[in-house]
Amino acid sequence: MKTPSIFKWTLKYGLMSALAGILCCVAPAVLFMLGLMGGVVAISFADFFYQEDGSLGTGAILLRVVAVLIGAYGIYKYKTTQDQCSIDPKRKKLNLLLVGALIIILGILLFIGLEEFSSWYFDTYIVPQQQIELEGK
Repeated sequence: MKTPSIFKWTLKYGLMSALAGILCCVAPAVLFMLGLMGGVVAISFADFFYQEDGSLGTGAILLRVVAVLIGAYGIYKYKTTQDQCSIDPKRKKLNLLLVGALIIILGILLFIGLEEFSSWYFDTYIVPQQQIELEGK
């Protein structure tokens, strides 16, 4: 059996973790970009995950917990897949440590990047559109 690729594994689970954690903001931005929802709906979709004061709500916390679970599952799955291969135990530990660190680092960096992008996109495009839609009513 072939040893799993550390970089593919890291990219796969790091990206899935980041997307799961920031889904509350990226999903309405993407749907707005595609013209599938207006500004008012996009803002209300994102607001569903946050409190009135802008702090994290139950939905946002739940998404972040899911993101951590996806990352942890990726590390666990790598360990079980790697254990099927006959490689040096020291190398297995090093690989597992490397995959764990890379998934955490990549997941956090992608999460922060997507959060910054979605904040900028909301402020630049969605909020002005929401104000136009609300003035028209």
